[in-house]
Amino acid sequence: MHTPIPGTTLFDGVQARKGYALNKMCFSFNEAANREAFLRDEEGYCARYALTLEQREAVKGRNVLAMIAAGGNVYYLAKLAGIFGLDVQDLGAQQTGMTKDAFKAKLLAAARS
Repeated sequence: MHTPIPGTTLFDGVQARKGYALNKMCFSFNEAANREAFLRDEEGYCARYALTLEQREAVKGRNVLAMIAAGGNVYYLAKLAGIFGLDVQDLGAQQTGMTKDAFKAKLLAAARS
């Protein structure tokens, strides 16, 4: 049994099974042709991998936290985030509920201390 961490989705076996389709789709983005196919027809590409409604809505909303809750693994989601023009700081900002500028300022302050 896992000890809950408030505000954190633990990626375990249950989440891995839940997110299999989403993570498999994200893994496909290692190939440029697949990234291009996704950009041409996002809905069709998601259907090709049989994403759940929860996963499709999270992808459509560009909501990384919802993707994680839907079983997404952050390492695979980084591939998808790159297609959206998001970087690691964008993901960190979403995960902490901060703006990107506030998140960057927090990182800089932590580096100075």
